Amino acid sequence: MFHKLARFILKRRFILVSILLVFTFFMGWKATKVRLSYKPIPLVPKTDSIYIQNERLAKLFGKGENIMVIGVTDSAFFSSDRVLLWENLSNKIKQVDGVENVFSVIDIITLEKDTITRKFVAKKLLDNLNTISPDSLSNQVKNLPFYKGLLYNAETNTYLMLITLNREKMTRVDRIKIINQVKEASQEYEARTGNTLHYSGLPYIRAVVAEMIKYEMFLFVGLAALVTAIILLVLFRSFRVLFISLVVVGTAVIWSLGSLTLFGYDLTLLTAVVPPLLIVIGVPNCIYLINKYHHEIAHHRNKIKALYRVIYRIGSATFLTNLTTALGFVTFVFTKTQILREFGLIAFLNVLGIFVISLIVIPFFFSISPIPKARHLSHLNRNTFKHAVSRIVLTTYYKRKWVFAITVIVLIIGIIGASLLKANGYMVDDVPQNHPVQRDLKFFEKNFTGIMPLEIVYNTGKPNGYQNYTVYQKVERLQEKLSSYPELSKPFSIAEIAKFARQAYYNGNESQYRLPGPFERAFIMSYVPRSIGVSDVYARMTDSTGQYVRIMYNVADIGSEKMSILFDSINSDIRQVFDDEHTNVHIAGASLITTYGIKYLVHSLSSSLIFAIILIALAIAWLFRKFRMVLFAIGINLIPLILTAATMGFLGINLKPSTVIVFSIALGIAVDNSIHFLTKYRQELYLTKFNIKESIFYAIRETGISMIYTSIVLLFGFSSFIASRFGGTKALGLLVAITLLYAVITNLFVLPSVLRQFDKPKPLKPEEEELVMEMSSGFDDEE
Repeated sequence: MFHKLARFILKRRFILVSILLVFTFFMGWKATKVRLSYKPIPLVPKTDSIYIQNERLAKLFGKGENIMVIGVTDSAFFSSDRVLLWENLSNKIKQVDGVENVFSVIDIITLEKDTITRKFVAKKLLDNLNTISPDSLSNQVKNLPFYKGLLYNAETNTYLMLITLNREKMTRVDRIKIINQVKEASQEYEARTGNTLHYSGLPYIRAVVAEMIKYEMFLFVGLAALVTAIILLVLFRSFRVLFISLVVVGTAVIWSLGSLTLFGYDLTLLTAVVPPLLIVIGVPNCIYLINKYHHEIAHHRNKIKALYRVIYRIGSATFLTNLTTALGFVTFVFTKTQILREFGLIAFLNVLGIFVISLIVIPFFFSISPIPKARHLSHLNRNTFKHAVSRIVLTTYYKRKWVFAITVIVLIIGIIGASLLKANGYMVDDVPQNHPVQRDLKFFEKNFTGIMPLEIVYNTGKPNGYQNYTVYQKVERLQEKLSSYPELSKPFSIAEIAKFARQAYYNGNESQYRLPGPFERAFIMSYVPRSIGVSDVYARMTDSTGQYVRIMYNVADIGSEKMSILFDSINSDIRQVFDDEHTNVHIAGASLITTYGIKYLVHSLSSSLIFAIILIALAIAWLFRKFRMVLFAIGINLIPLILTAATMGFLGINLKPSTVIVFSIALGIAVDNSIHFLTKYRQELYLTKFNIKESIFYAIRETGISMIYTSIVLLFGFSSFIASRFGGTKALGLLVAITLLYAVITNLFVLPSVLRQFDKPKPLKPEEEELVMEMSSGFDDEE
C-alpha cells in the first residue's frame, strides 16, 4: 500500500500541496470564527436521572446562576459619605446594559402592617439616606435578622451587593463587556473609600476563566513552538529542518482551530489544549521522517530515492504510531460527557491530520531543496547518543537480574503510592490559589460561607400545598438540623419569610423573628401578599402552582469528596424529618451537578482508559499477530501509568477531570516506543534466523536514538505546560511528561530484558513476514 502511496505523493506533490494550501486557508478562515465557551457545560450526561431532575426543578424556579456578587468589609460602612458612595455605585451598576437588578442593604425592604387593608405594605427601609444618622442606619438594618447572613455579616462588618445579570447575554461574548463595565463602575468607590471590593458569583467566575483560556491557548502555542524549535535546532542544527517542522505543526494548529468551528464546538479548557498538544505530538513525526531522509542521503545521495523510501518505510511506521496516539484520544468520544467528547473527537481527527500534513509537506520541501550538506548530517554520528545506546545494550545483556529486581521494587512502591490516590475536585479547581478569583472566593466563604448554589426542593403533593402548616414545620425542622453544618450558609425559604412576617406583625420587634405558631400562622400569613415586589430576592420560594417549595443555601467549595459526604448527611436528615415523604424531597443546584459530575467523570475516564488499552492492544495484535507481543507492549507500558499514579498519590495530586485524562493520552503516546522497538525486533528475528540476542542488539541500536530524540521533544514539550496558571493544564503537562520519562526508561531497559528472558519466537508465516517487513522497515536508524 505504501509503495503506491509513495509514488503517488512524489508524482503529484505540487497538486497535493496546492490542495493542502487551499484547505489550510479555508480552515484558517474558519479558525477566525472560533468562539469562547461562556455556557456552563455539565459534566453529568444529559440522559442521567440526576441531571434530568435538576433541569426539571430549574425550569420551575430558575437556575439562579446569573447572580454576580460584590463584597466589601468596612467598619464605617454606614457613615453618611460611605453609604452614599455605596448607593452611587449601585445606581451606576444599574445603568450597565445587561444588568437587570441590583440589591444590597440600601435596598432592604421592611414590612409594615396595615390594619385597615389587613395586608403588609412593603417599604424601602433606608428611603432617604441623607436624613438618617449612621447609628440609626446600622441599627435599623441589624434589627432585621432576615437579611443577616444574606446581605451582611455583622461580626465582620462585611456587606454584599447582589447583581442580577441578563441570562441570555451571559451566554455570549457580551458577558465580558458587562463584567468589565461593572468593575469599571466600582473604581470610583474604591478610590474614594480606600476599600477593596471583592467579586464573585458563577457568571463572574466563568467569564474570567474564559478569558484565561483564550490567553493561555496563545501562550502555549507560542511556548510549545519555542521549546520544540530550540530542541530541533540542537538536534539537527539546521534552520531548514526547523522551518519545515514549524510549517507542519503550524498547519496542524490552524486545522485544529478550524475544525472546532466546523463541528460547531466552542473553545473550552480542554479543547484549548489541543493546538499546543499537536505541536508537541507533531514534532516527533517530523523527527522520524527527517532522520530517515538524512540516513538515506548519507547512504546514497539520491534525493528522490531517499524521499520514496521515507514515505514507503517511515510512512507506514508513522501511521501506526499516530494511530495509537489518536486511539488514546478517541476513547473520550465514547464517554457521555459533552466536553470530553468534543476534546476526544477534535484531538483524534487532528492527530491523524498531522500525519497527512507531514507526509505531504516534508517530502515536498525536501524535493525542492538542495541535498543536505555534511554538517547537516553530523547529528547521525553523535558519540553521546551512541554511547548511551551501547550502555543500554550491555545492561540488558548482562544485568537483567538487576533490571528485574529494580522493576519489582519500583512496582511495589508504585502500588503503595497508587493506593493513596483520592478522587477529589473543586468547582473552581483549575484556577491558581493566588489568583483574584480564588482570593475573592475565600473572602466570601469566610464571611458568608460560600457562593455556590445548593437547593432543597420539596414536592408537597398538591397545588398550594405550601400553605399547609406542617410544610413550614418540616422546613424549619430541616433547617435546624442543617444549621450544624459549617459549610452551609443561612437558608432562604418560606419558613424564613414566615418569621419575617411574624416580626413585622409584631411591629418589627426583633425578638419575634421566629416561626408563627399554629394558631397565629393563619392571620399573620394572610397579611403577606403573593408578590411583595421590588426584588426577586423575595420571589420564587414556591413554583407557580404552590406545589413545590424550595430552601436555598449557598455552600463553600469544599471539594467533591467532602461535598459527597455533606450530601449524604443532608439526605439522612431529610429522611429523618420527612419520614415517608423523603422521596419527594430532592437536592438540586450547581453544587450538586458539579460534585456528581466530577465523580461521574473520574469513573467514565477510568473506563475510557480500559477502552484505550483494548483498542491499542487490537492495533498491536493486528501488526504482530502474536498475543505474546501484545502482552509485552501493553504490560510494559502499564508500569509507567502505575508509577505516575504513585507519583500523584505521594504528592497529594487528586484524581479529577484534569488529571484522569493523563493516563489515556500518555498510554497512546508511550506505547509508540514499544511499537518501534518490537517491530524492529521482529524484523531482525527474521534477518538473524531467530537469534534473540542479536535481534535485541540491532533493535536497540537502530531504534534507540530516535526513541531518545522523540522522548526529549515530548518531555520538554509537555513540560512547557507547567507554566500554565490552570491547575489542570499544569497537571496535564507535568504528569504526561513524568509518564513519558518512565515509559522511555521501561522501553529501553525493561522491554529488551523481558524479551531476552522470556521470548520464544517461532518462524513467521509468509503473510506475517510480509506485513512485519513492510510495517517495520521505517524504524531503522541506520541503513
